[in-house]
Amino acid sequence: MSHESILSINHIGKSFGGLHILENVNLNVNKGEQIGIIGPNGAGKTTFFNLLTGDLKPSHGGISYHGKDITNAPNYIRARDGIVRTFQKNNLLNELTVLDNLLLVLQRKHGIGKTWHKFRGEKQYPNLYKEATHFLDKWRLSSQKNIIVKSLSYGEQRQIEILLGVATEPEILLLDEPTAGMSQTETDYIVDLLAKLPKELTLMIVEHDLDVVFGLSDRIIVLHDGEILVEGEPDVIKNDKRVNEIYIGSEVEV
Repeated sequence: MSHESILSINHIGKSFGGLHILENVNLNVNKGEQIGIIGPNGAGKTTFFNLLTGDLKPSHGGISYHGKDITNAPNYIRARDGIVRTFQKNNLLNELTVLDNLLLVLQRKHGIGKTWHKFRGEKQYPNLYKEATHFLDKWRLSSQKNIIVKSLSYGEQRQIEILLGVATEPEILLLDEPTAGMSQTETDYIVDLLAKLPKELTLMIVEHDLDVVFGLSDRIIVLHDGEILVEGEPDVIKNDKRVNEIYIGSEVEV
């Protein structure tokens, strides 16, 4: 992990009417860093992600990416420039194969055709199919390429969604509850997958499974009542009295 700051969040807040969801959040994110974001329900974690991706605009404060102000940039611009998100509920096209889902992602990444959901043939775009094949081989998914997504297990679908996010070659990948609803075996598989992602890829993970967060993160941010209560390395968070009282309790062995 380098110490090059690529994302700066400066005093951002978000209110809906008189309800303050986030207030005065400051954070600098370094290239290649893995940041876990935890906190009780209602702490503002999903709203924070929505602000980073451009799905919501902050009520005040600003966000800069590589020194450029992106506070009001729409989500598709941020995704194009390297800030990509996966959702708690999968966004795969369930009636299509794994390969077809990947091809559509790659088409969109390369800006091929004005209509992103119209398939481009292998004869006309051989490099597109070559890239897709290489990606599936790299992540050992070749055996699944012709399987209809809806016939995969939930854990397999989450794996595919994460890897489609990686296929866009983002600089920052935001993972929203990547192991939610999974068995322990499926969770272990996702953790192993995330551990193998490129080291230069910056990860920000919202996750309720504290074993996952503490196992993957270089730094953990604890949100409470819309503010950062504390941040630090996993051991610091585990031993913080306030965090244990408010959130962790006996869930993680110290």
